[in-house]
Amino acid sequence: MTSRPIRIAVQLAPQHADYSQIRDAVRRAEDLGVDVVFNWDHFFPLSGDPDGKHFESWTMLGAIAEQTSRVEFGALVNCNSYRNPDLQADMARTLDHISGGRFIFGTGAGWFERDYDEYGYEFGTPGSRIAALGEALPRIEARWAKLNPAPVRDIPILIGGGGEKKTLRLVARHADIWHSFGSPETLQRKLGILAEHCAAEGRDLGEIEVSVESRGGDERAADAFVEVGATLFTIGLTGPDYDMDAAKRLVAWRDANS
Repeated sequence: MTSRPIRIAVQLAPQHADYSQIRDAVRRAEDLGVDVVFNWDHFFPLSGDPDGKHFESWTMLGAIAEQTSRVEFGALVNCNSYRNPDLQADMARTLDHISGGRFIFGTGAGWFERDYDEYGYEFGTPGSRIAALGEALPRIEARWAKLNPAPVRDIPILIGGGGEKKTLRLVARHADIWHSFGSPETLQRKLGILAEHCAAEGRDLGEIEVSVESRGGDERAADAFVEVGATLFTIGLTGPDYDMDAAKRLVAWRDANS
């Protein structure tokens, strides 16, 4: 068990919806009481019609920063390959100021080949993309230290992915939040590996918030994840409707367990 507070997030996929519907979903999520609103950083839908409606992530994050007043927000996750690391740092710092210190810098190595091909980025290999992320993160942190004005707060870094040798090493070195995938049993095993990486980096595993997907707002599954150390639960929602029923269940479960 962990002493961290349980937090609930929604990931509003920016697909198959008009922007007015996305904006309304952000409003409903904040009114509902969720703690974090995420989008994702892709250029095309990941489900449904592959050529359906879709909007860009970072532009939308600026609008979310202005629209909201309480929730934290960010991309789950930014694709490191699509933007220069120093530019990413400056964009993140700007969003942090727009929102009064509520931005989460979620990032990952990237994986969706169509994005790369159609927008002219080199796809490379999983190894080259994770190596590029490893090179980018120190540059991002160094740029935050140079910017004037500085970020409002120490911007939390969220890293998504479960690679045991490379990704989890980056989590131990840089992340404040780790977003993971799989069952409670898988999470428990990988947390053991992450603890070893943290020891090598001189960090305490307890410094890192553990984030997982919640499928359908299943409270019993969430209980099992809490038992092994997860505290941030993200429900994925897609357009055009962005049905909040599962989020409502998990917010009620959070409140009953707080």
